[in-house]
Amino acid sequence: MKAIQDSDGKITVFNSTPKNWGTVICGFDTYSNEKLQTYGFYDVVRPTIKESQELGAIEWDADNNVFTYPVKNKTYSQTVAELKTEKIDNLKYIYNRELAKTDWIIIRGQEGTAAPQEILDARAALRTECASKEAEINGLSTKAQIADYQLPSFR
Repeated sequence: MKAIQDSDGKITVFNSTPKNWGTVICGFDTYSNEKLQTYGFYDVVRPTIKESQELGAIEWDADNNVFTYPVKNKTYSQTVAELKTEKIDNLKYIYNRELAKTDWIIIRGQEGTAAPQEILDARAALRTECASKEAEINGLSTKAQIADYQLPSFR
């Protein structure tokens, strides 16, 4: 990605270097980075952010000769307790969905066909893991920590 800043301070971002620019009719996109910089085109750096952060408006970083986005902390209208409740609800939904994959085996057990021990052990491990992660969430003390806490992903 490249960007250029006009004389009014407006920054325009290009997903790819344009083929034409100014007096260059074609082949502008084949120029080296050094040559593009003579026209004012510089790389765009998009910082990696956490869930508790967001990117601000693009700006020029003169120290590094790139265009970049400032990283800002998000503000949350929910309280810490509300964010924890929401995160734990999502956690339980994920684990319940995983447990549901073997629910039919447990139901079959109620009809007389015993569930294999490995299934019972795997389900117990899921419940233990969920409880452990719930305790971790409850141990967090800031909104940013709660927002950044990564829930598991089963495939």
